[in-house]
Amino acid sequence: MSENLNLVRSIYADWERGDYSASEWAHPEIAFVIADGPSPVSGRGVTDLSAAWRDVLTAWRDYRAAAEEFVELDDGRILVWTAFSARGWTSDIEVRQVLARGASVLQMSDGTVTKLVLYFTRDRALADLGLEA
Repeated sequence: MSENLNLVRSIYADWERGDYSASEWAHPEIAFVIADGPSPVSGRGVTDLSAAWRDVLTAWRDYRAAAEEFVELDDGRILVWTAFSARGWTSDIEVRQVLARGASVLQMSDGTVTKLVLYFTRDRALADLGLEA
């Protein structure tokens, strides 16, 4: 198993427990995109990434992102098929009922994540990657 894959697995181990506090895995100038879902956003840098996560986490209670499968792609990218679970703070709607299965693409370089793209829908991830559903 590659070092990059081990790092991504450790990131998702934290996220599955609902722990989004670590950022040492991220390059200081990480590019990130939340490509779809309720609040698409993009930015650069750990500070902007942390602010975007805070926005997501304040909208949901008990937000979890669990990895279902890891796929090493070309050029140091890793595709992660994910399953989300959470509840809306005001609606109490369980996210599994609406946006349960997504994906992430992490671009790796020199032991850090240089780009993170999060998808709430797998079809959008496949389209962006030029893969078939």
